[in-house]
Amino acid sequence: MSEVIAARTIEARIEGLYWAPGSDFVSTPRDPLPLTYGGIPGDNHFGRLRKSGAREPWYPRGTEMINERQLSILSSHELDEVAGALELSQLAPEWIGGNIVLSGIPNLSHLPPRTLLMFESGATVRIDGDNGPCRHAGRAIVRHVPDRPDLEFGFVKAAKYKRGLVGWVEREGELRVGEIVRVRIWEQRIYSE
Repeated sequence: MSEVIAARTIEARIEGLYWAPGSDFVSTPRDPLPLTYGGIPGDNHFGRLRKSGAREPWYPRGTEMINERQLSILSSHELDEVAGALELSQLAPEWIGGNIVLSGIPNLSHLPPRTLLMFESGATVRIDGDNGPCRHAGRAIVRHVPDRPDLEFGFVKAAKYKRGLVGWVEREGELRVGEIVRVRIWEQRIYSE
């Protein structure tokens, strides 16, 4: 029999909102932040569909697929932990393409797939899963801290299990900094053979 963890709802707070309007994933502040079924209009990751890449080796590169990576959700606490591990005074969410920064959720990056982030406006984001740290984000950090080329690979190690989550818009709405977010975690059965 699998271990069962009961469903529950916890609360968090929006600390920052960002978008990436250019061809780069590095983001800039935007408040309020509109969410549509394609994600953030005009954002680098906008769209109901996307092309497969290195994260989907089971498809030929460039295969059209559902865009479950519309949004990058980060934890202010985990950002501070990663900054400390990298001996940085800060790790700005913009540097690594964050869209929504939350506080009040211990181990945000460990929230399971299907978790719902339900915002005061009625907007809802469904979590697809954790966002594995990569050298691409590490290189973006080096652009902001050019005297630390070690951060390209250092970020990958320091941010393991602390890089945040990716998700997609399940219900449209508009987000504002300071809003309370209800986080619905479904009942979980820990899979084992």
